[in-house]
Amino acid sequence: QPSKEGEIPTPQPENVEEGEVYELGEIVTTTGDVDVVQEETHFTSASAQILIREIMVCNRDLQKIKEDINDVEKRLKNIIDVLGRM
Repeated sequence: QPSKEGEIPTPQPENVEEGEVYELGEIVTTTGDVDVVQEETHFTSASAQILIREIMVCNRDLQKIKEDINDVEKRLKNIIDVLGRM
């Protein structure tokens, strides 16, 4: 999957089905909606950096979604205003 402009690339395994579990260093995560960390996992600097990058990507994606919602709300308000003047 190509990276978006300004996106921090996250290492992704090839040919992973949704919901399958794969390892990033010593941290286990899933390709679905839930991240899982095994008990007694020893975090390393590299694995922590991977998680920090994931958080940054998620925060940026969330900000974009909020902006999109705001744009849609403005468009709906404009449409309602136009309909109210008819």
